[in-house]
Amino acid sequence: MSNPSLEIQLKTIPSAPGVYQYFDTEGNIIYVGKAKNLKKRVSSYFTKTHENGKTRVLVKKIASVKHIVVETENDALLLENNLIKKHKPRYNVLLKDDKTYPWICIKNERFPRVFPTRRVIKDGSEYFGPYTSMKTVKTLLGLIKGLYQLRNCNYNLSQEKINEGKYKVCLEYHLGNCKGACESLETEQNYYKNIIAIREILKGNFKESLGQFKTQMQTLAQDMHFEEAQRIKEKIEVLENYQAKSTIINPKISNVDVFSIVSDESYGYINFLQISYGSIIRSHTLEIKKKLDETDKELLELSIIELRARFNSNSNEIYVPFKVNVGEDIKVSLPQLGDKRKILDLSIRNAKYYRMERFKQVKITDPDRHVNRIMAQMQKDLRLSEEPRHIECFDNSNIQGTNPVAACVVFKNGKPSKKDYRHFNIKTVVGPDDFASMEEVVYRRYKRLLEEEQPLPQLIIIDGGKGQLSSALKSLDALNLRGKIAIIGIAKRLEELFYPNDPIPLYLDKKSETLKIIQQLRNEAHRFGIEHHRNKRSKQALNTEMETIPGIGEKSIIDLLKVFKSAKRIANAKLDELEHVVGVSRAEKIYSYYHKTESE
Repeated sequence: MSNPSLEIQLKTIPSAPGVYQYFDTEGNIIYVGKAKNLKKRVSSYFTKTHENGKTRVLVKKIASVKHIVVETENDALLLENNLIKKHKPRYNVLLKDDKTYPWICIKNERFPRVFPTRRVIKDGSEYFGPYTSMKTVKTLLGLIKGLYQLRNCNYNLSQEKINEGKYKVCLEYHLGNCKGACESLETEQNYYKNIIAIREILKGNFKESLGQFKTQMQTLAQDMHFEEAQRIKEKIEVLENYQAKSTIINPKISNVDVFSIVSDESYGYINFLQISYGSIIRSHTLEIKKKLDETDKELLELSIIELRARFNSNSNEIYVPFKVNVGEDIKVSLPQLGDKRKILDLSIRNAKYYRMERFKQVKITDPDRHVNRIMAQMQKDLRLSEEPRHIECFDNSNIQGTNPVAACVVFKNGKPSKKDYRHFNIKTVVGPDDFASMEEVVYRRYKRLLEEEQPLPQLIIIDGGKGQLSSALKSLDALNLRGKIAIIGIAKRLEELFYPNDPIPLYLDKKSETLKIIQQLRNEAHRFGIEHHRNKRSKQALNTEMETIPGIGEKSIIDLLKVFKSAKRIANAKLDELEHVVGVSRAEKIYSYYHKTESE
């Protein structure tokens, strides 16, 4: 380390929990982090050799370090989140704010209104949310409006103004949507009972409202007010129907937050489910771009703090797929079985679906980002020194030992480049010998590319195991290309990937995109090779059959093929059509040969 000032700062950092900030030479904050032990964490940046290139760049740019000591880890988590949102450091994952999310407001006033808003004003009103979509807000408000008669006017319903007779009931009163508090037709106490019930519904608790409605219905029925009892019954059915749709887990699971994560090379997707009284009252998924190759644990910890703050969660328990450190005040559970595990699996499924939807959108709106992500993932999965933008795959086809051929298919940026496909007829190998055939075609392919000064691929895939891979390597050695092009073999049985000089194969996850692209290459090479093999066999069979016709030689066969293009057309041709090509005598011989069965 060449910065004496920085060395002194590192030596004096305390071994306590807190938040550290890295500054560049211009005094800009470039990174904020938290730590149980500030001294150990900060020192590790300068004593370790970092594999990630971005981390190495970050360390080079650090000119000074500042730290803030706090009492607990929980304080460190919250402070880190606040500093990141305030300063937006270049090397930190940035989480968007919640300014555009809708809320449901219970206004701080006499006879409170209940309405949607995107502005949170600190005037003593209650705000529920934020919700992830306006559709959810409208559904909830529609439910509330159907259950309770609330005013929607914005009058100042002070007792003084009501007594003075300043207001008159409006159409909403006559429609039965409001009970006319503006003319003292409803008491403040009765109105507020409805507000208490609405507050519980917005929290996800339907039990209180259902109980009240059922009591009212029974009382009305006993007093012979059957029409009013029927209206209450309809409200109960609406509430129960809504509850049934939202309750998907054990009602005993209450006031719990569920978090899960799926990630790839460049992005993390964190799903948040908020559970209240056995119902999911909120689902939200964050997409986070990685900056320093952050682990799933780091991304999840950061997101938990942010999402709980954003959505005002005060639950004291969370369900997560693996152990996380989010402070001492929150109980962390790792469900393995039963309803708790089901709800965690549902969260994971939501994260996966969101990721798939984003992939589909990105393919349409930003195809370069999709390709870059795939290439980076393949480079990492296959342990390559560079991204495999240009891949070539070889396959041999010698079905039943006849007409040995080979195929080379080419993928560029993860997609087939069909104009670059090539067929090979095996020239130097006698009989069916897959190993020797592979050696021949690989040599011919790259000898030609070198001679024509064409670009070489970053990756060669050989359809076959160790034997075919070894044969291909002989050709690369002969052309002095060993080490200049990465090469692997794929065995069909267990989809094993073999590397040169490594007896232990690599097994990729069956669902990985890297394996899917390799399989697509292998299958395309197989299809392309079989097609050429079939055509070659058909042509040979045609020539052999026509040569057996007495008096028909090679020149006549070539002349016929030039005109009719295929054996089938020659066999179905009329006599006069054949005469135009090969004359009367030969035409009669060919026609009678193909139609002798009919005459017989």
